[in-house]
Amino acid sequence: MSRADLQGRWALILGASSGFGAAAARAFARAGMNILGVHLDSRATLPQARQVIADIEAAGGQAHFFNINAADPKKRAQAIEQMAAMLEGQPIHFLLHSLAFGALRPYIAADPAEAISEDDMEMTLRVMAHSLVYWVQELVRAGLLGRGSRVYALSSSGAERAVVPYGAVSAAKAALESHARQLALEVGPLGIAVNCLRPGVADTPASRIIPGYERWAEEAIRRNPSGRLTTPEDIAAVLVALADPAVTWINGAVIPVDGGETVTG
Repeated sequence: MSRADLQGRWALILGASSGFGAAAARAFARAGMNILGVHLDSRATLPQARQVIADIEAAGGQAHFFNINAADPKKRAQAIEQMAAMLEGQPIHFLLHSLAFGALRPYIAADPAEAISEDDMEMTLRVMAHSLVYWVQELVRAGLLGRGSRVYALSSSGAERAVVPYGAVSAAKAALESHARQLALEVGPLGIAVNCLRPGVADTPASRIIPGYERWAEEAIRRNPSGRLTTPEDIAAVLVALADPAVTWINGAVIPVDGGETVTG
């Protein structure tokens, strides 16, 4: 694939200001793409989003970022309306769902106040899973996803494994994979592909807040044939390869991208 294959195409990244999303934004820009970014940052963390924008522009790409809650229906509709006006009929080539915001609480706790609540559970599933469906629905309706577009959502091994206090996030990842399969079935006839990647354990802002992350990271390094963690740049490189317009026959898949971390179980 040459840079010309992606030159001037647009990627929309949900969760664009840090971690996997930021790495993908930079990698897409270096490959010649323009970036629409959705992120949610406070005044304290906004500089990281501005740095991603600066890096995209330094690579020669256009960057238009929206600092909104990606799971808010009104904000989503407003952003998509602005995107449609901005792109003037040009489709989004690549949509990346990389939203990592959820409750990390046990289901059962001696103190009920420490256990996950209904609001926590519903928020986690809405942000990390259901939002994929709503974004794809509205982008298709707006004519922003069409033949040749591809959608990738970032899952994790938590979709199949149970670890306290990761339960709600595990449920969200399992639902995310299920949503991707269903979307693949329904938008496949439109020429749109939908898949999930399962990154290995990585050092990202989202992973660092998980209780016990250091122990998980040590175990992942021990199990990985390469003796290291997955990096956001590893995932970004795979996403750029999957953005190749000639790669069209992957749909409804869950693809591990972990260097063999799960080979040993």
